[in-house]
Amino acid sequence: MNAKEIRQEFAKSKIGLAGIGILVILFALSVIAVTTIPAETFKEWNNPSNWITYPKTSEPAWINYISSEKIPEHKILKNPQMLSQTSGEVSVISQNFAVDFNYDGFPSDFIYEYSAKYSGAPLLQMSVIRPDGLKIDLISRSLPQSDGSIYSEQIFSTDDSVKKNLRKNANNFTFTTDLLSAEDIVFSETGQNKILKGKYVFQIKFYNVASDVDIQSSKLILGGKVYGIIGTDDLRRDLAVGLLWGTPFALFIGIVVAIGSVVIGLIYGVFAGYKGKITDESMMRFNDVIYALPTLPLLIILAVTLGNSIFLIIGFLVIFGWVGVAKISRSMAIQIKTLQYIEAAKIMGQKDIKIIFKHIIPQLLPFTFASIAIAVPGAITTEAGLSFLGLGDPTYPTWGQILHDANSFGAAARGLWWWILPPGIMIAITGLAFVFIGNAMDTIANPRLRR
Repeated sequence: MNAKEIRQEFAKSKIGLAGIGILVILFALSVIAVTTIPAETFKEWNNPSNWITYPKTSEPAWINYISSEKIPEHKILKNPQMLSQTSGEVSVISQNFAVDFNYDGFPSDFIYEYSAKYSGAPLLQMSVIRPDGLKIDLISRSLPQSDGSIYSEQIFSTDDSVKKNLRKNANNFTFTTDLLSAEDIVFSETGQNKILKGKYVFQIKFYNVASDVDIQSSKLILGGKVYGIIGTDDLRRDLAVGLLWGTPFALFIGIVVAIGSVVIGLIYGVFAGYKGKITDESMMRFNDVIYALPTLPLLIILAVTLGNSIFLIIGFLVIFGWVGVAKISRSMAIQIKTLQYIEAAKIMGQKDIKIIFKHIIPQLLPFTFASIAIAVPGAITTEAGLSFLGLGDPTYPTWGQILHDANSFGAAARGLWWWILPPGIMIAITGLAFVFIGNAMDTIANPRLRR
């Protein structure tokens, strides 16, 4: 059966087409991960400082669509409205962060983070304009003296200077500022501890004399309890990033291991079956020795002793994955070598290698494709199992590594379902796609099933 016939038969299989559809979606997710998420993000997956501005163990943001109470969403605002003005020798740089706050709870905090390059000692003022038009001054202070170097700072709502400014503006409120946090005061209706919903504008102004203030980076973080598509974990990492980056890694591991092990097993088995006699006997006894080895314990020992690099794991999986294919391909080669065209090729003086690669292996293409498709889920789940046991490569955010971290932090006991279910579902869906494709190819390879 040639490649064209295989495609025609495969197109008739609904389950095979469903597997191809799932696979296309997985490849699309891989492309999105590679093109939209910076490579530095996954390289810094285990760096806590990279995720410090994210919330801890937050549920997915879409939970608000099914919840009766609208939980405050964690927002990271990075693109403020900028305005520059100069009056005599005084230059003013203004930044406005606008946010629509329509939630049923107070934010946990707010943080302004910036890096600026300046000369002298500029004055920084931060205030917020509420939906009711009330303007509240949050902070006003001079920055440290500088001769043009970059200065970075984080201003928290819990800072004492913010609290002092709220006390100065106590006449704007009819409740005691000492009893409430800064975020409670800013987001409360005047006179009562009730959420004031609407548009808030945080204004930050830098005043300097004789030179401008060059803002290198600036963002406002409004703390909340839900974030992103999948939420965050105990280390504040955005699980959507890990899940997306885990897709190309899972496909890479599964496909490379499947192709490597099936190709090695196919060539090994066909050569043994074609040569026969003592060659076949010795090769298959070696195959039996590898087949009898306990794979998972050996993988654990090798990962502990030689290292847990993802490429070493792929090599180990290939080494232990070819033996089953070798047995099946050997039995097929024994049948095929008795056919008349093989005998004719021998009489014509063709070499054994040419007969194997030109006349026998092409007849096993449907079986080869089916074996590759079926081998992929096993490779993915084995890597996930090793990572879950803490023996995977911790530098890469694979699905198994995410599940390992969830288990380490007791996510199941704490009810953090968004940390457990998404990677588990992705492993199952990926495996299901290749099982569908493998079953369709198995039907093509087996004439009895096709009839």
